[in-house]
Amino acid sequence: MAINLKSTSSVKASGLKMLVYGAAGSGKTSLIPTLPNPVILSAEGGLLSISDKEIPFIEIGSMDALREAYKWLAESDEAKPFESVALDSISEIAEVCLSHEKRVNKDPRAAYGEMQTTMAEAIRMFRDLPRHVYMTAKLEKSQDEMGRMLYSPSMPGQKAGQALPYAFDIIGAMRLEKDAEGVVQRALMLESDGMWQAKDRSGKLDQWEAPDLGDIIKKIGGAK
Repeated sequence: MAINLKSTSSVKASGLKMLVYGAAGSGKTSLIPTLPNPVILSAEGGLLSISDKEIPFIEIGSMDALREAYKWLAESDEAKPFESVALDSISEIAEVCLSHEKRVNKDPRAAYGEMQTTMAEAIRMFRDLPRHVYMTAKLEKSQDEMGRMLYSPSMPGQKAGQALPYAFDIIGAMRLEKDAEGVVQRALMLESDGMWQAKDRSGKLDQWEAPDLGDIIKKIGGAK
């Protein structure tokens, strides 16, 4: 078998894969306009916060619509100019998938199993697009054995949620924090504090970064 050696420098060409989660109204969707030339796949219908921006979007109301959108992005000449793809939100898309599986599977465990398999495949497909890929997720709250609150991206089904972080280069928590003057500021947390799940595979970001994905892409050196 012939071995095809590649260079790690080629990784940048495929774009960064980013996931940001947070509470409703924290500003996850408002990050989309900071991406380079994005197109949005919207499953939540929550684009009012960026209605003053002229960003093309596709409504995703079913898994068939998601597959069609992927095919268009992967194969269409019309989609080639878009440098970034935003899925808003992956949590909602998973709920759409689970709702479908519950209609066709009488066994709830089988429905969750099919949803997890389908979503893992969908995330993998979009992750492998040669573009920057940004996905938003709802906030999941849980408690550990010591009673501490833990915060992570929300997905229906425990296995789906546990597998989610492995698919991304960047996982950020959109936080609303008060500054020294008591004014609420938005910031992206990109390094875990043991309670909020976060990661930066590049090692080039600070624990807290301004909510601008374009700046983060430049800082990492992940521009196409």
